[in-house]
Amino acid sequence: MTLPTHAQDIPTIRVGWTIPAEEAKYWMMRRPDQFPDLGKKYKIEWSQFQGTAVMSQALQAGALDCATQGVLPILQGAANNSLAVYVVAQHVGERPGSFSVYWAVKDDSPIKTVADLKGKTIGINVIGAGTQGPLNVLLKKNGVDPEKDVKWVEVSFPLSEQAVRTGRVDAVNMNQPFAALAEAKGGLRKLLSLSEALPNIVHILEACRKDFVDKNPELTKMYVRDITRGMKLAVANREETLKVVNEQMKAPIQVLDTYLLKSNDFAREPGAKPNFDGIQAMADVYAQTGMVSKRIDVSVFKGPVTAPIE
Repeated sequence: MTLPTHAQDIPTIRVGWTIPAEEAKYWMMRRPDQFPDLGKKYKIEWSQFQGTAVMSQALQAGALDCATQGVLPILQGAANNSLAVYVVAQHVGERPGSFSVYWAVKDDSPIKTVADLKGKTIGINVIGAGTQGPLNVLLKKNGVDPEKDVKWVEVSFPLSEQAVRTGRVDAVNMNQPFAALAEAKGGLRKLLSLSEALPNIVHILEACRKDFVDKNPELTKMYVRDITRGMKLAVANREETLKVVNEQMKAPIQVLDTYLLKSNDFAREPGAKPNFDGIQAMADVYAQTGMVSKRIDVSVFKGPVTAPIE
């Protein structure tokens, strides 16, 4: 395929993004001069969203070509034939030694074990969120029925610390950078982490509509090549990445410096390569816990364009 060179004919890809943990995209937005094809051979129309669920809807409606996604919404879309995507890259996940999303309680809480959550109120960012499948597995393993034995309360990540400190919830999930901020103040302790249920969770990935990729393979390839480059730049130059993320998230560098790209941060795969084994493990858990109506073979998400692309 030969791409047009006239400015008015430069092809455009519509991309959804959110905060946090999309450093490759933040580099593309804040340092476009580092990406030779961007703005010359193709353009990106960026749209910010409050979360991956809303972006799933935008993909389904054809309003976006590619977007950040969680594993759960793309599995649900595949199960009910409402969304067909290829996984082209991965932003962050977990592996041994990295940060793992965890549930915290107050230091003086009588809750000492997972079993002690019976009859208690648990905070979660969104009921039915991707983190709930592994958590339900842990609850069941410890004799707690996630549907009958606990009360669920939705608490956004920025409000998690306040919710557990004030007693609105007995335990709450913690994500970065909010976990680092809470840990610096003290007074909370970790009760359980998702890694105890599933060791290689994939938190957010990049998905593009199948019909878009099949129709625009070269355009998709340029985009994924730049995500590959963005991830490499982010990991290789932490000092500049702190500045890039500060510009994009408006979070103070001194706060970002406590965790970003350190051992207490999420794991990033080399060149943004998708961890399909991890995605399959999650798919099996979601099917087991009933969050997805049937088991999905994640090979359906493997397309003709996948990071890393040099």
